[in-house]
Amino acid sequence: MSEESAMLDEQDLKLVDALQAAPRASWSTLGNALGLGAVTAARRWDGLVERGDAWLTAYAGGELTAQLALAFVEIDCAPGAALRVADVLAADVHVVTVEYLAGRFDLLAHVVAPTLRELGAHVLDRVTAVPGVTRVRTVLSPRMFTEGSRWRVRAISPGQREALTPKPVRHRAPLRFDDADRALILALGVDARVSAAALAAELSVGATTVRRRLDALLARGAIRVRCEIARSASPAPVTVTLWLRVPPDKLETTARSLAMLPEVRMCAAVSGEANLMLVVWLPTQHDTVALESLMAAKLPWLEIAGRAVTLRSVKLMGRLLDSAGRGVGRVPLDFWAAVPVPEHGDRS
Repeated sequence: MSEESAMLDEQDLKLVDALQAAPRASWSTLGNALGLGAVTAARRWDGLVERGDAWLTAYAGGELTAQLALAFVEIDCAPGAALRVADVLAADVHVVTVEYLAGRFDLLAHVVAPTLRELGAHVLDRVTAVPGVTRVRTVLSPRMFTEGSRWRVRAISPGQREALTPKPVRHRAPLRFDDADRALILALGVDARVSAAALAAELSVGATTVRRRLDALLARGAIRVRCEIARSASPAPVTVTLWLRVPPDKLETTARSLAMLPEVRMCAAVSGEANLMLVVWLPTQHDTVALESLMAAKLPWLEIAGRAVTLRSVKLMGRLLDSAGRGVGRVPLDFWAAVPVPEHGDRS
């Protein structure tokens, strides 16, 4: 296999798009939507996964992430140490994404912990302690407006996508979440398409209970399953991060407007000098100019405070990546794993 993958052919892109719309749909359902047999669809998907060109990720989302603490940690490294530091951070279950950037700092890490106190302890005692780290700046994110599960390859028609996409369900009751749900999410992280019966056997829980709880968590977005594509195999291989300043009274409407742009991968409120962070996936780095012009015309009050281009993605939502962005391993997305918090005055 060459170091750089070619972009996927049209049929594989359609399969990825269909799985982005319905990641746990049966192969017969997906095949029918694409004009393929179930066996052919499954075989093509297995080939993509084996090559690392595409994969499925399952993780906590929606109401569950609102109960957690998220920060974007900007890291400077000693000369020549950036990728070594990135590899160490990538092995950490609380560091969900790591990118090497061309920008005002070397690495950007997305860090999640159960509480703000644990998040601070993790950054202070683990991230800053990695050999080669020279400076760390932590920016909290109080709200995620949109994230990668909504991004689409856009290879199938809107009608095909709508037919595959489950209809949203409104839930008024508060979310109940316990250790059994945590175990369910971690098991899905290993195989996002695993059957309820297999999950029940693995977790030693009744199949009916597992099916009912899984359906409920998926329907309300508390569990997100998304289909990813290797950057070198994607029609949009370039990642650009933008830091924006928006009047506070326009923050939500601006974020919702930006989330509708097909290039937008993530939009989050942040606590730094900028108050909004935007991640976009583009065909080339030169497309940033046109996108910024569109944003300026549509949202004239928006100010771009900073830009960075990803030179290499080392980890994406728990998936370890090679230099071409192919999936080569995984680290469990266990956001609730214990973080040692030192007692007051204990800095050892």
